[in-house]
Amino acid sequence: MELSQKIAIVTGAGRGIGEAVALALAKEGAKLAIVSRTRAELEKVASKISAMGGQAEIIVADVSKTEDVQKLIQHTLKTYGHIDILINAAGVYGPIGLTWETDAQQWIEAIQVNLIGTFLCCRETLKHMVARRQGKIINFSGGGATSPLPRFSAYGVSKTAVVRLTETLAEELRPFSIQVNSIAPGAVDTRLQDQVLAAGERAGDLYARIRKLRETGEGGVPRELAADLAVFLASSRAGNLTGKLISAPHDGWQMWDQRRLEE
Repeated sequence: MELSQKIAIVTGAGRGIGEAVALALAKEGAKLAIVSRTRAELEKVASKISAMGGQAEIIVADVSKTEDVQKLIQHTLKTYGHIDILINAAGVYGPIGLTWETDAQQWIEAIQVNLIGTFLCCRETLKHMVARRQGKIINFSGGGATSPLPRFSAYGVSKTAVVRLTETLAEELRPFSIQVNSIAPGAVDTRLQDQVLAAGERAGDLYARIRKLRETGEGGVPRELAADLAVFLASSRAGNLTGKLISAPHDGWQMWDQRRLEE
């Protein structure tokens, strides 16, 4: 059990990739604080973790709100005493369509969840990790981070910014033995894709891809692959690897040895 007795926070843990990450960490012995805006979803995930002999503290919070984030960090510290791992998996697509035709407030709200939420969780957790001079932070990036994603501008812009935030924090935190990396999970068929299908032609080329994925599974990536990568990055196997965006389905990280990590 690679993460035995480690304390981990997972945001967006109520479903989708966040749920898969929480279950994978629990399987490896981590004690969890699972976070989302919906208690009912968290209770289902906590039941699964309990059934495998794990421990999960439920925290209902909106990561885009400073006060909520401060409370969730305080709650975790009060429950467990310290934090070893932070995984920022909470995310939304935001408005879908041509940028100038989207709702401005929805666009801003997507930035607040995907980018500001990640920043706030990192900021509050790092106050604790820096004092201990150890920790692992894993941020979830996504489509649009390495190339434009037309008709998903809020999502693409925010996920690109998450990568640069990851890189910047990694450099700032080198003296404190804290590693920060980001994951591109690939095309995972979660409930998030329901929005793409509902948008239809407004989603552009992505609509046909997600429709085929939903109907045939073609081009899809299991959510467990990103969860396994999160476990790798949270564990000692990843060594001092930091400041990287790693593709769960494409980068061959399963074969990385110490020499490759140093490269």
